[in-house]
Amino acid sequence: MADDPGKVPVILPQISSPQDLKKLSLPDLNTLADEIRSVIIHTVNQNGGHLASNLGVVELGIALHLVFNSPDDSIIWDVGHQSYTHKLLTGRYEDFSTLRKSGGISGFPKTSESPHDAFNTGHASTSISAALGMLAGDVLKKTKNRSAAVIGDGALTGGLAFEALSHAGQLQLPLMVILNDNKMSISPNVGGISRHLSGLSMKEKYQAVRRAIDRFVKRIPLIGDFSFMLMMRLKRAVKAVFYADNFFVELGFEYAGPIDGHNLKELIRVIQDAKDLNKPVVVHVITRKGKGYVRAEESPEIYHAVQGQDQKPDKNRDQNAVQNTFTRVFSEAVLELGGRNERITVITAAMEDGTGLSSFKKKFPSRFFDVGIAEEHAVTFAAGLAARGLRPVVAVYSSFIQRALDQIIHDVCLQKLPVIFALDRAGLVSDDGDTHQGIYDISLFRSAPGLTILAPAGEEELKAMLAWAVNKSAPVMIRYPKANCPMGDPSFSLPIEEGRGVWIRKNNSPGSAKLCILFTGSLYSEVMEAASLLEAENIKADIYNQRFLKPLDEDYLTEILGQYETILIADEGIKTGGFGEYIASLINRHNISVKLYVVSVNEKFDAQGKREELLRQNNLDGKGIFQVIMEL
Repeated sequence: MADDPGKVPVILPQISSPQDLKKLSLPDLNTLADEIRSVIIHTVNQNGGHLASNLGVVELGIALHLVFNSPDDSIIWDVGHQSYTHKLLTGRYEDFSTLRKSGGISGFPKTSESPHDAFNTGHASTSISAALGMLAGDVLKKTKNRSAAVIGDGALTGGLAFEALSHAGQLQLPLMVILNDNKMSISPNVGGISRHLSGLSMKEKYQAVRRAIDRFVKRIPLIGDFSFMLMMRLKRAVKAVFYADNFFVELGFEYAGPIDGHNLKELIRVIQDAKDLNKPVVVHVITRKGKGYVRAEESPEIYHAVQGQDQKPDKNRDQNAVQNTFTRVFSEAVLELGGRNERITVITAAMEDGTGLSSFKKKFPSRFFDVGIAEEHAVTFAAGLAARGLRPVVAVYSSFIQRALDQIIHDVCLQKLPVIFALDRAGLVSDDGDTHQGIYDISLFRSAPGLTILAPAGEEELKAMLAWAVNKSAPVMIRYPKANCPMGDPSFSLPIEEGRGVWIRKNNSPGSAKLCILFTGSLYSEVMEAASLLEAENIKADIYNQRFLKPLDEDYLTEILGQYETILIADEGIKTGGFGEYIASLINRHNISVKLYVVSVNEKFDAQGKREELLRQNNLDGKGIFQVIMEL
């Protein structure tokens, strides 16, 4: 049925809570798994979303909800993009068609959406820490609630996960860690952890001995708790002989696996046994991304996240404009620069394709580094490269660079090392919700000493900024959105002057200057639309592209600001502590008599929907900017 997404499910509509699963037979549960896959495929094909990862954990989701008692027990899904089965089993089948749509259910766990979503997740490697904290809280409250963390092999490369594993082994609380080993994160996994897990799955000699011991002990009459404990000690002894490199055991965990993550009967048995141990356990589950959907099984990296039918480009639009994204322009620019300058290296954190670095890797493999899900290490590693005279470019999503705030300040900026940060997905981001919004980087990093922050408005500008940054002996951050990249405006090709922007349009003479719209790069198209609407009302606005968010040539900027009666600042970042607040303080310090209005992202906003919808909700689309000005 999974490959027939048009078939209407029979069992799934009857599941209003995990308790309903306990009434089903094993054949019915297997049928339910097929129905869940069918619904996921159909919905993701319509709405877009994470496909392969969700198809890989259908049986695992069913088994966990059979053994654990959610919402009293907490099930934490690391990253959270694989929680679709969990949502379908916890009363959200009727609303599942609204997945990832504005006003609909999230593609990630959200505590505000359901009591079964025990903890909000959206970034990798957080689940073990959160589950352990919740379990410790339940112990202090003297409840018998349990916690399970489901973490993928990709997320296990994050340092936070190892810190949590170490602490859990120390506390010896009955935490269950489900290691979902599918040999694939968004890009192929890298590093020692991936090789180690591959080694674990090959330890068939140990597995044979383990099963023999289990069968032997279970046949002893009246074994009781004592014999069960003896069995655990025997297992430890066997592991010491055959399995010396299992670091989970060294950290204080019991280890079970690897087991077939699509054998529902075996999953239920092993997870129940692990829960009964009443101590920290790692259950190592082997799954196949895209299970039940042939194309996704064969190409899980392509089907990790897919566009829905309502996300396809409009055929009537200029196809070159549709394809010419900021990511693509960056990809071409860094590849070209890399060919001219052998000092340029690139670093990504498990986002090779998403950040546009695949071409660079193919052409210059020795200068390409994928550090896995370890943004903090990526930054400090880049600092080390820069300290040896190289020009590292760290390409990371804006929402993920938040993790590396200390490393950027301590390891890069204070040492004035020439690391270039290319922040993709800066500003408002479609579909993935509040955990993936790139709206905090301006507020977070404007205070970093010696860091230059740039915001390109179009193709020529992004290329020029990257080339300028490579030649600067200090750290530079370039932020750009997940959006189509404008091209061809004459101002984009004007020389870069540090601290200054450029005029896009200058209609008013100094004596008659009324209105200036000052914007940060990503809002070029929206500001130009607003200007056209204003012209229809016989209102002429001068338009200034700020380019530099830090540092600013304050003398030059205050001279500009003092020419106008009204200044509107349009900024695709969070309002609190953002660029607009800085300009407001500048005007106040220099006693400039001007009416100032800042349009930026409000602290309380609906974070799920298309970028266009989110811009509109914050008055950052063309019509919104126009309406704000008309009200002024």
